[in-house]
Amino acid sequence: MIRLPLPTLALAMAAGTAAAAAPSTSTRLTLYRSDDAALFSAGDSNSVQSGYAVAHEPRELPLKAGLQDLSLGGLPLFLDPEAMALSIDGAAATVVSQRLRLGQGQNASLGSLVGQPIEVLATSGQRLASGTLLRAGDGLLVQDANGFTSLIREYAAVRARGNFQTGSSLDLRINAQRAGNTQATLSYPTAGLGWRAAYVGTLLPGNSCKLQFESRASIANRSGRDWSQVQLTLIAGEPRIAKPTAPRPMAAPMAFAVRAKADGGELPEQGTLADYRSYTLPSPVDLPDGSVSQVPLYDTRTLACERTSLFETGGGWVPPQPMISPDYQSGGNTSVISTLALHAFDSLPAGYLRVLTADRQGALQLIGEDRIADTPKGGDVHVVLGTAFDLRGERERTAFHVDKAGRTLDEAFRITLTNAGDSARVITVREHPQRWRQWSLVSSSVKPSKQTTDTLEFQVSVPAGGKATLDYAVRYEWTADEHPQ
Repeated sequence: MIRLPLPTLALAMAAGTAAAAAPSTSTRLTLYRSDDAALFSAGDSNSVQSGYAVAHEPRELPLKAGLQDLSLGGLPLFLDPEAMALSIDGAAATVVSQRLRLGQGQNASLGSLVGQPIEVLATSGQRLASGTLLRAGDGLLVQDANGFTSLIREYAAVRARGNFQTGSSLDLRINAQRAGNTQATLSYPTAGLGWRAAYVGTLLPGNSCKLQFESRASIANRSGRDWSQVQLTLIAGEPRIAKPTAPRPMAAPMAFAVRAKADGGELPEQGTLADYRSYTLPSPVDLPDGSVSQVPLYDTRTLACERTSLFETGGGWVPPQPMISPDYQSGGNTSVISTLALHAFDSLPAGYLRVLTADRQGALQLIGEDRIADTPKGGDVHVVLGTAFDLRGERERTAFHVDKAGRTLDEAFRITLTNAGDSARVITVREHPQRWRQWSLVSSSVKPSKQTTDTLEFQVSVPAGGKATLDYAVRYEWTADEHPQ
């Protein structure tokens, strides 16, 4: 029981209305990927109007013959009123009209109790009324067992069975052909729910790059209600969601983080949905409001990987005409970036990869985290782990000459790499000749390990506590049409 000052009351109660959820059938919930950090933040105590999910929720309707009004309560805080649909089994009844009451304000939770037995208490604890709640708005309208109805405007508390939770409700006008309990399915999209992949890669000891790879799905629920024993399907890909979600409510559930697995430890069943991938969990799961849960996507496995210390200048951009000014410089930095690459053993939905390695005491420590885009089976995954502390690079131009008559430009660079660490390192130098698309490598002190239309790569060995240099020269050529004199 919750006691609050007169005349207002704010309590949260579990879903329960005149049309209660059928106990024998689980709700089916389809979640779409969300990259909203607030949805997954354990430090934010508010509901979040982000993410997208579609619920198919079984309901049992206590119908009377003819026209009648019913209320379906315990709904999430964020709903699209134009996309809600009630399917009644066997065409036993038709929906004449519907009205969504959003879970906002001081009477939000009371609205979810319409049709339920309650007790209304005074400040002394004396029972003011008991019976079925008919309305919760400007006072409480309660009908007792004898059919008498009371309007109560001043009260201290409302007592009812079940767990407390806020929620929205759907008021329905239904025309039934006959009386009796009838099964129906309420379908609706809601925000406040979303998922993304969470990967953990642990580097294994040894000379070769091996990664123990864990794959999980992180599922966030900030929808304003609990979801119990739901059949869950996760959609990987990017369907377009054009319509904005419902207004932001006032309710604020607490956020906490939990780690859970599907019952029995089985893995999701992967399939297709139109142009997207789907992952259906084998067993029902609980998603408490204000929680982030995790379930496995794939078995943990060992993958081959490749680590690179990368010094890169510029990018793959090509100017609209040859850039022959000596002031033009295609970027420059001193940082050496640590990267990691691997092949996707299966479909890898978008998410974040945390890479760990053991320190001298054997404790696992984070050495970098990066986002993975949706990657099909067999695709390449490239992540940036961070900036190397002991490695540096400097780039200087050593020669520059333009022959306008001959329509050529010669340019040379020296790259100096330093290693302050206690072991020798190999640094990948990646250059992008960007003055024009037609170029050739004239000379280099180190043979290139890779050369494409817009990239030069060199593998340079740098001794411990020492330095190494790379010198190379390129020539650009163009026609009169490409750069008029």
